[in-house]
Amino acid sequence: MNTLLNELYTAAMPLLLQALSALLTAFLLWAANTARERWGMEISARRREALHSALMSGILAALGRGLSGQDAVRTAIDHATKSTPDAIRKLKPAPGVLESIAEGKLGEVMGVSGPPYTIGGGGQSKPQAKR
Repeated sequence: MNTLLNELYTAAMPLLLQALSALLTAFLLWAANTARERWGMEISARRREALHSALMSGILAALGRGLSGQDAVRTAIDHATKSTPDAIRKLKPAPGVLESIAEGKLGEVMGVSGPPYTIGGGGQSKPQAKR
């Protein structure tokens, strides 16, 4: 009887070890993927926050220098590009996205809703009244 159990044990052990190895590998892959997703989202959120902050700083600096409208937007985008190059490189915003965000920041500062000025207005700001 001992010989039979010993033979079964000897035959089954490699299969059990392979199954356990496969389960452990699957668990480690799942854990690594979960961690990558979680930390990746946090890093992406920090990059977005940094980009928005840089655009707001650029708008405030432009307005402080007497710029307005499209000139202020261009200055803010230039500032954000120089101060957060990693964020821009990693986030890869589509064309026009930085301009839209900068326009929104300009609108926030000016206290207007909707577009804060007419695009192509030569830097002349035409705020709209709050609704």
